[in-house]
Amino acid sequence: MKLKTIKNITFAVSFLYLFLIAIKLLETGIKTLGEEYTDQLFESVSNPFAGLLVGILATVLVQSSSVTTSTIVGLVGSGVLSLEYAIPIVMGANIGTTVTNTLVSFGHVRREQEFKRAFAASTMHDFFNLLVVIILFPIDVYTNIITRMAEYGTEMFIASGFSATNPNSPIKNAIKWGANKILDVFNSIPFLSDLNENSYRVYAVVLIVLAIILIFTCLKNVVSNMKSIMLNQIEFGLDKALAKGGGLFAILIGILITISVQSSSITTSILVPIVGSGILSVENAFPITLGANIGTTVTAVLASFAVDNIAGLTIALHHVLFNVLGVLIVYPFKAVRNIPVNLAKSLSAATAKRRYVALLYVLIVFVTIPLLGVVIFN
Repeated sequence: MKLKTIKNITFAVSFLYLFLIAIKLLETGIKTLGEEYTDQLFESVSNPFAGLLVGILATVLVQSSSVTTSTIVGLVGSGVLSLEYAIPIVMGANIGTTVTNTLVSFGHVRREQEFKRAFAASTMHDFFNLLVVIILFPIDVYTNIITRMAEYGTEMFIASGFSATNPNSPIKNAIKWGANKILDVFNSIPFLSDLNENSYRVYAVVLIVLAIILIFTCLKNVVSNMKSIMLNQIEFGLDKALAKGGGLFAILIGILITISVQSSSITTSILVPIVGSGILSVENAFPITLGANIGTTVTAVLASFAVDNIAGLTIALHHVLFNVLGVLIVYPFKAVRNIPVNLAKSLSAATAKRRYVALLYVLIVFVTIPLLGVVIFN
């Protein structure tokens, strides 16, 4: 094994550990803030539609659904954000994360045919997630069927004795030890120590902000290091998927690549220029994108290992089930799976002739509608 690979693996594992510590610090900060303040803070997402739109906006801002969902896991794990309020936000994160690969397609904007193909490759992910939310969001809001499935899955995990779900597991103890060490360092700083003693709510806000920054930084470094390690394997996997002509094998490749690099945006953003260049068709890229949608849910599951409340695992499993069910609903039926692809092709045909339409699409779908919706539903 090359020295560079060993270094990248070491950094990736180290940042993953710090990521779990950051989730624990977020949980601590939220608990320190107090229930009366957190109730007011999350009152705005009590409407499920508002929660959905908040999830879109939050993910667009941080450019990572993993950051959003991991933060939500921490909030649910701390007991201050209920599953009922958290679920729509996670669904919204699914939509918000697609803006990254849509922006990547703008790199082809000067070449009409390339841009047409690249924009279709990026927006088919948008339309898929929008379609799944349209189908599953009202079903889950009114029947709680996915929530019940996630709760059952949580019970199965606990019954199995899986160590990460055990309050006294070595994994949880290692995370608590790291979090306590960082808190000791924080409290050794006179300014923060004074805040902790005299203005504990300000101290809690500082801790929450630092935890979120640490979550973002750690995930960014995990992704970059894993991408360096897996780059050749990613190319090999995409070549194999191309040779097989898509299908279930391509979905599996999308899952494996995304789990490896801990980012669906990396997987889908790699596909955009490949489709743009004409090497891969939009139709064959679609199942890889669906696999990436499933693979990205692993980050939330990992984050749930850092929290004490089992509800953190439940929201993570809900994310997994929601994305898996979305694929099972859409992909097996040709008429249904063609909907996102055909919508993306129609939109890309319009934007190839009038490039400003692409910019308007991003601004309206990912910024204007969510902002207006949050105001209206509140």
